[in-house]
Amino acid sequence: MLTVGQVAKRYQLSRSTLLYYDNKGVLKPSGRNHANYRVYSNEDISKLERIILLRNAGMSLADISLLIDKSLDEIESALENRLFCINKEIQTLRNQQQVIINLISKRDNIDKTRIVTKERWVEMLRTAGLDEVGMWQWHSAFETSSPEAHQDFLESIGITKAEIETIRKKSRSARKP
Repeated sequence: MLTVGQVAKRYQLSRSTLLYYDNKGVLKPSGRNHANYRVYSNEDISKLERIILLRNAGMSLADISLLIDKSLDEIESALENRLFCINKEIQTLRNQQQVIINLISKRDNIDKTRIVTKERWVEMLRTAGLDEVGMWQWHSAFETSSPEAHQDFLESIGITKAEIETIRKKSRSARKP
């Protein structure tokens, strides 16, 4: 059995976080010791570890409190939903990024950002020795192994939806026997 202070230290949480979890009913300590301090059992610690993992996945405490005692299938379903929401947020941020790129008047400033444009990517592939055929083979392999990731990648380098559709269609047809 561990006290609030011991648990807080072990998991690098503030004491107030654990008291907050207790207050919200998300993680109630199993009991109290002879000095009337809250104490956590091994089962409580396992539950805390699940809470920490779900918080690190971006789940809200309200959602965690609804999920924490659910089956693995229900938790996985909630995590899949969270992943879907994250992907939508990323797409929104990419769209905002593209608008900003288009609005930046000093094009030299773009080279100082973390943005990889289509032009930069093609240049890197050519530097790596890929010709046009090699680049299409690369796209085809990417599309075959991870179609959604390929879509995300193409979006991330600022390619238009129409061009993405063309690239993916050509990549899929290149792999057919």
